[in-house]
Amino acid sequence: MRVSTRFIMSVAAIAMPVPGSVILNSKVLVLNRSFLPVHVTSVKRGFALLYQGVAKAVDESFRSFDFDSWRDLAIEVHHERLGIVDGAIRVPRVLLLTAYERIPKRHVRFSRFNIFARDNNTCQYCSKSLPRPELNLDHVVPRSRGGTSTWENIVCSCHHCNRRKGGRTPEEAGMLLVKRPKRPQWTPFSSEMFSLKRYQEWMPYLSQVDSAYWNTELIQG
Repeated sequence: MRVSTRFIMSVAAIAMPVPGSVILNSKVLVLNRSFLPVHVTSVKRGFALLYQGVAKAVDESFRSFDFDSWRDLAIEVHHERLGIVDGAIRVPRVLLLTAYERIPKRHVRFSRFNIFARDNNTCQYCSKSLPRPELNLDHVVPRSRGGTSTWENIVCSCHHCNRRKGGRTPEEAGMLLVKRPKRPQWTPFSSEMFSLKRYQEWMPYLSQVDSAYWNTELIQG
């Protein structure tokens, strides 16, 4: 909707440049109609959902508000806020979708993000914990030797160890694995929650269910 875009642009323009941009890109927990967590989005996107009537804001007393009632809600000293055309509006940290009832499938997607999460961003050969750009994925049994792209045959590896291992198996390269790779039991959304800054307003909802985090699934085989 064009009108929601104009509203978000006005929020971004009036908010102070640095703090405002940081807040707009920070996270909001999204719940389905049963108050179960289904996604995490940005404050900017959250305001668009609220303005369009797709979602309602939820406060610490579990009360829900549409855009107009949220805008008119009193802002206390400890509340985060953003400037808008006629004053300020409180930043919602929890949104309730008005027409979404589904619970995401409890399935761990086979993806680059989740392999990094399973291995804790740590090279499974040298045990170094590194930023993700300094890591890649390695087939334990190389594809040239019949290795498959599965949870049990792919690990997180630093570039140095990946080059050192080359097209050999760990045994042939004399590089023992830190742990044998396997399919994780957690769902990716719960892992993402531990890597994000979590807000106090989220706590009542995060223990209710492991929910799916939307990311691209790798092709196994």
